[in-house]
Amino acid sequence: MDTQKAWYVLHTYSGYENKVMENINMRKESMNMQDNIFRIMVPEEQKIEKREDGTEKVTVTKTFPGYVLIEMIMSDEAWFIVRNTPGVTGFVGSHGAGSKPSPLLEEEIGVILGDIKLPPPAIELDVEVGDRVKITDGAFEGMEGMVEALDENSQTLEVIIEMFGRETVAEIEYSQVEPLNL
Repeated sequence: MDTQKAWYVLHTYSGYENKVMENINMRKESMNMQDNIFRIMVPEEQKIEKREDGTEKVTVTKTFPGYVLIEMIMSDEAWFIVRNTPGVTGFVGSHGAGSKPSPLLEEEIGVILGDIKLPPPAIELDVEVGDRVKITDGAFEGMEGMVEALDENSQTLEVIIEMFGRETVAEIEYSQVEPLNL
């Protein structure tokens, strides 16, 4: 029996992640397992979508649909209680027949919990090459231009703007522009 608390991944029915988390919390209390079962999480992330009218819509999505993270000491009793919670289909890293699962590595859970710095949430910008945009922030704030190229990985776009009577290409972050309705 393991006496170290560690993070494990539970596989659940898709869409039941929050219900599984509630069920485990209730079972933990009713079966007096607070010394073996600690934190239970459904990792979520925010996405910011810029709309054509310039407004931003924030949506929250599950980072790992169908999975729940649980910090626990892997005792036989704790394993049985968690494994037999309604909605749980099993532990990830378990080989069946009652075998105990492998815990997540510290680096893995560090990224998930935010101990390790991650890039900011991705911005979904509804523009294409040839569309006109208004620059809302930075050195070119207030200027308008035409999108010449998009780079979704770096969340930047190249915009052709007019400066001093000449066309110039400026690299702008997604967060610094809004689409123009023409």
